[in-house]
Amino acid sequence: MRLNASLPALGAALAASLVSLTSHAAVSEADEALIQKGEYLARAADCSACHRPPEETDKPFAGGYVIASPMGDIVASNITPSHEYGIGDYSEAQFKRALTEGIRADGAHLYPAMPYTAYSGLTDDDIHALYVYFMHGVEPVDEPTPETSLPFPFNLRFSMAAWNFLFLDDAYTYDPEQSEALNYGRYLVDTLGHCGSCHTPRNALMGESSDRYLSGANVGGWYAPNITSDASGIGSWSEDELVQYLRTGHVENRAQAGGGMAEAIEHSLRHLSDDDLHSMAAYLKQVPPTATGPAIDVSQAPHEVEPVSLATLEPLRSDDTQAMVDADSIDGQTLYNAACASCHQVDGQGTEDQFYPSLIHNTATQGVNADNLIMSVLQGVHRETNDYTVAMPAFGEQLSDEQIAAVSNYVLSQYGNPELEVDAARVTELRQGGPTPLLVKAMPWLIAAGVIFVLFVLGMITFLIRGKKR
Repeated sequence: MRLNASLPALGAALAASLVSLTSHAAVSEADEALIQKGEYLARAADCSACHRPPEETDKPFAGGYVIASPMGDIVASNITPSHEYGIGDYSEAQFKRALTEGIRADGAHLYPAMPYTAYSGLTDDDIHALYVYFMHGVEPVDEPTPETSLPFPFNLRFSMAAWNFLFLDDAYTYDPEQSEALNYGRYLVDTLGHCGSCHTPRNALMGESSDRYLSGANVGGWYAPNITSDASGIGSWSEDELVQYLRTGHVENRAQAGGGMAEAIEHSLRHLSDDDLHSMAAYLKQVPPTATGPAIDVSQAPHEVEPVSLATLEPLRSDDTQAMVDADSIDGQTLYNAACASCHQVDGQGTEDQFYPSLIHNTATQGVNADNLIMSVLQGVHRETNDYTVAMPAFGEQLSDEQIAAVSNYVLSQYGNPELEVDAARVTELRQGGPTPLLVKAMPWLIAAGVIFVLFVLGMITFLIRGKKR
């Protein structure tokens, strides 16, 4: 009797277990879908480009990568779900606040090297998907990263509250008069992709100048070009060419990506869907034009390139292994043939398949400045695509600033814009990270003025107290 009495209870328990298992399976499937969505969004937001270890490892988002900023080196933090060293203890509300307001769980302010001014436009659904992904789809890495240590007064993180008051706002609002594709293209460009972080110039306080939106800026020595619809930007590009560039960083007889753009393609853009890339390109094509110089048309050579005869070339060949490190060797043609001609060819035309691109039909040599040409020689170009790897060697340690200026001027005079001229001082400046912002230049004077003001106030208070006593 006792066994028979227990059968209904056993059946009920089994049924409950089956319901629980079915429910758990449904939740797991939902979580898996959210994790996949969050992973895609993290790719679109280019999180891994900064929050990576300083060397190639299998520990994504472990942090430690050093970001060179005008204020000093900023170390990317560990954003794995490590409870001790990462964001494992973050609630979703704290995660959202860090993403959209630049404030960590402990209340400390982040520096805007973290593009929270762009992420402020993230939707709640996307933030939730990102949170689920980072908490459940990323392996925790229980390793510390060095703390960022900027010089005074930039080390005063609380001062970012005033900066946020001036420059932090919602970067994205839905426009009902535009198509879904254009709206999402803007969301990808402005919010997830934070393209303005590089392509929009900065004002005196290092905030983005909204009146010059996407019109080009210098970032760490590289020039992020004008990507508005003006002829000096991408006005002559087709949507398909833009999509190809976003996916591979290369469009024949147009341009090749280096520096930060190459990193964005490697870590982010090449992983996006065709629909999303087309949405981005369509949006960029209708961004209001901002003129930054003459129209850039690289379809035609700036002047006829004279073929180099063997009789002219042969004396320039050298078996001296010190030819490129000899500080006295500043003949541009000699340096070009020693360092560049094996890939870009003696006549600058590149290889037939354009894997090694032409230097003639090239925005780096025909653009508004020669910074990207100089930086390509200094730092080389590394770009991983879905189909191949680009690896132009860096010559910054082999060539002096005078030599880099000489070879750059040779390339410009022979294959590019002969009106541009590079001097060693510009190479030195770019080697050190580019022009120093006005805020950084003025900071010693501002500190001195602040000290004088404080001393003046203290003196006035002392004078008034003594006067009252008398």
